[in-house]
Amino acid sequence: MNDSETGPISRSQRADARRNKETLLDAAAAVFVASGVDAPVRDIAAKAGVGMGTIYRHFPTRADLIIAVYRHQVEACAEAGPALLAACASPHAALGRWINLFVDFLVTKHGLAAVLQSGDASFEALHTYFLDRLVPVCGQLLDAATDSGEIRPGIEPFELMRGVGNLCIGGDHDPRYDPRRLVELLIAGLRRPQ
Repeated sequence: MNDSETGPISRSQRADARRNKETLLDAAAAVFVASGVDAPVRDIAAKAGVGMGTIYRHFPTRADLIIAVYRHQVEACAEAGPALLAACASPHAALGRWINLFVDFLVTKHGLAAVLQSGDASFEALHTYFLDRLVPVCGQLLDAATDSGEIRPGIEPFELMRGVGNLCIGGDHDPRYDPRRLVELLIAGLRRPQ
């Protein structure tokens, strides 16, 4: 068999493996939100439609799985910014949709907060990674919306992200509080007066 015969198969297998891993990470995130990071691995396996051995093969420890879920969600949020700018009717609309994705991430992150702040050395670099990946994306969206004249200038990406994060605190524990409503008001309030 020559390289041209094995190349597409190998790429296809890598793509399948990547999709399977992403499915697994999405399932783990959903289970973590619903049941906490101490949820049984069998629940994650069932949600992902895989055996427990598959999870342990990819993530030998719970810490490995938590870190991978966190990084996967950060990457998805980071990649969404430019895609939304290209696809949405306006930069302000793209910003609003991205902030909704960011809120989804924060809800999961708050579920992971106790573990992430546990003092485990393997979690220490995650906050820096989070800021390094997402602050520039938020800045790109804010700059585009400012340049288009849709929002007022001078809004710092870190401040906006921190404000959204603060509005999300407690939203996962109190059914009477929906942080999305307040975040929506915040984003609407960024608009430049007509």
